[in-house]
Amino acid sequence: MDYDLNAIVTPYVTSYIRGKTVQSDALLAELEMYAKENDIPIAEPETARLLSVLTRLKAPAKILEIGCAIGYSSILMARSLPTGSSIITLEYDSEMVRIARENIARAGLSGAITVIEADAKDYISYLSPDESFDLIFLDGPKGHYVNMLDDAVRLLAPGGLLISDNVLFKGMTADDGHFARRKITIIRRLREYIDALMSHPQLETAILSQGDGVTLSVKKISDKDRFGY
Repeated sequence: MDYDLNAIVTPYVTSYIRGKTVQSDALLAELEMYAKENDIPIAEPETARLLSVLTRLKAPAKILEIGCAIGYSSILMARSLPTGSSIITLEYDSEMVRIARENIARAGLSGAITVIEADAKDYISYLSPDESFDLIFLDGPKGHYVNMLDDAVRLLAPGGLLISDNVLFKGMTADDGHFARRKITIIRRLREYIDALMSHPQLETAILSQGDGVTLSVKKISDKDRFGY
C-alpha cells in the first residue's frame, strides 16, 4: 500500500480519527472553518481534542499559551477549565490579536482569557517565577521553541504540564530524506528542541504522533517542592 509521505500517521488512520472527532461547539466549528478558508494555522482536530482532554484532566488554575492566532485554542481550553481559572495568551500579530479578542468576547470568555500583544520570547523572559503556570501550551513560531524552553521550564509550576505542538512538522523532523531544503533551519531547531526536552533534568517528556506531532512534558517535583527543604 502506498502512503502519503506528508502524513505522520498513515492517512486512513488519520481519516478514521478525524471522522470520530466531531466538533460539537458551534463557535469552535466556525473558527475551524475560518482558519481553513484563510490559511491560518490552528491545532489539528485530534490535537485539539487531546488539548481539551488534558485541560480537563489537569484542571489548571493558570495557563500560559504562546501563539494565540484567532483565539481557537484559548477558547477550547477555557471551555474545559474549572471556574476561576485563567489563561494568558501571547500573540505578535496585531490583526490576529484583534480577531482573537473579538472571538473570545463572542464566546463570553473575556474575563477568563487575557490576550497580550507581544513577542513571546521576549515577554516570557521578563516574567517573574512568581507568575508560575500549571499548564503552558507552546504553539508559536517553531524555530523559537528551543530559545523559549528555559523560560518555559522556569515558569512552569512543579508537576505542571508543558504541551508543545507541531514538533514533528509534517514528519520532516524525523527523517533526513524527507524535508524541504527551505525548512532546514526550522527542522534543525525542532530537533534541538526535542533533544533538549528529552534530556532535560527537570522534565519527563513523551513524544506523540498526534496531529502534527505533540510533546507532553511534566515538570518533576523535587524534594524541596515536596517537603519544603
